[in-house]
This record gives sequence, C-alpha cells and structure tokens, in this order.
Amino acid sequence: MKLVHLAAATLAFAALGSTAYAADPVEGTWLVQAGTAKVRVAPCGGDKAKMCGVVVWMKTPNDKAGQPMKDLNNPDAAMRGRPIVGLTMIRDFKPAGAGKWAGGKIYDPSSGKTYGSKISVNPDGTLKVEGCITVVCQAQTWKRSS
Repeated sequence: MKLVHLAAATLAFAALGSTAYAADPVEGTWLVQAGTAKVRVAPCGGDKAKMCGVVVWMKTPNDKAGQPMKDLNNPDAAMRGRPIVGLTMIRDFKPAGAGKWAGGKIYDPSSGKTYGSKISVNPDGTLKVEGCITVVCQAQTWKRSS
C-alpha cells in the first residue's frame, strides 16, 4: 500500500513540476509565410532566458548541383559556406509579456541582412514575426507545423 501512495505522490509531484516549466506559446516548429522553410523556436542554447530559432527544413534544400543550399549572401565571407538548414535565423529574443518576445534579431539568408525583430503569438495560434529597420516594421505570419 505504501508503494501505491509513493507512486501517486510521485506522479502528482511530476505533474506539478511540468506545469511550472510549461513551454512558451512561441516554442515549436513554424512554417514561414512563403512556405519555403520551417524554423524551430526554442530557448537559446547558451542562454535559456532568451528565445532563438533554427531552420530545420527547406522546401528546396539542395542547389542545382545537389549540394545543400548555402548562406551565400552572408556579408561575412567566412560564413558563406555554411548550410541554411541548421542555421540560426532568429536569436536573442527577450520576454516581453505572455507569448511575446522582443529585442531579438532575425537573419534573412536570401539578402544576407539582419534586422531588429519581435515575435508574438496571435489569438488564432499563428506566430507574428516582425523585422524592423528603425521604427518601420514589416510583419509575416507563420503557421505551426510538425
């Protein structure tokens, strides 16, 4: 009987612990607006208090020669050989409210440019991703994916 109580107490404690560490609504894998890539958003590896996003899938992952698409437009010539799949596309977002993160950067591999950015979950469950230059922001809507 003690074993049953111990098991029940352990399960109850585990359930309480899991709610204390519930994932933020921005976490997950998202299909970008154009449908050409998926980005997995999760706490940054080096700083779990910040949010980052890595390209995990591309509709066209290889170039005409059959090689993985590379970061050819990067302003840093040393980084132009890195594959786009696996690339950190969004980084260093800080919490700005429930389901909202700001102060981050978003990298556009098609232009090689990095922009100030903020992300938030819309009421319909989609992700609003904004890239900003000074005070002008342009938004995209990303859909949750698997």
